Amino acid sequence: MTQAPMDAEDRSHRRSAASRVSDWLRDGIISGRIAEGTFLDEVWVADSVGTSRTPVREAFHRLSAERFIDLLPRKGAQVHVVTARELDEVNSSRLLIESHAARSLCAESAGAPPEMHTLLDEMTAAEERRDWFDVVNLNWRFHRSMVRAHGNAVLAELYDTLRSRQQRVGLRALQSSPARVPLVNAQHRAIVDALDASDNDRLQVVLTEHLRTAPEIEAAFNSRSGMRG
Repeated sequence: MTQAPMDAEDRSHRRSAASRVSDWLRDGIISGRIAEGTFLDEVWVADSVGTSRTPVREAFHRLSAERFIDLLPRKGAQVHVVTARELDEVNSSRLLIESHAARSLCAESAGAPPEMHTLLDEMTAAEERRDWFDVVNLNWRFHRSMVRAHGNAVLAELYDTLRSRQQRVGLRALQSSPARVPLVNAQHRAIVDALDASDNDRLQVVLTEHLRTAPEIEAAFNSRSGMRG
């Protein structure tokens, strides 16, 4: 009679440990602390997080489904190398959602959510510190605030599923071409201005340009993936 609760507790503990491993690896990969192409040793990960190897294997499968790592037969796990195609796919998915939200906000003359104005200043401060990890987090919040202001909970949930991948490709893009920061800032301010003016035509143009992969970034991504491949 006491065995079933204990089994449930064991399963809960294992899930919790696997989640801790997943979070630790995901944060390390997004921030660049664990470099692309790195082979992940189960023992090293388990020792680093303080777990057994079983939750590490579970975390590997979870992160493989999220495209953060690749599971290689007879070789183990390797941190996935982000490609220019993936950057394009993430940005194309974002554009579908963001352009719809922007169009609706303009039709309602709702203006930019107040948070977007605040986040502009916070991003500028993070950029001056060259804290790219903070920049991509703030950038995600900036765009997400527009999506959530639209009020469609399903679209907001879909957008949230892109968060980790958006942050990861965004960080790589910034690191590949930090000279583009002033242009990105100008585009962010143009997005806010167009929302405040309810100028959907202008807003769609700015969003499309903002989420288009620049040639120099595409070249940097392809060069890196070729060297790792």
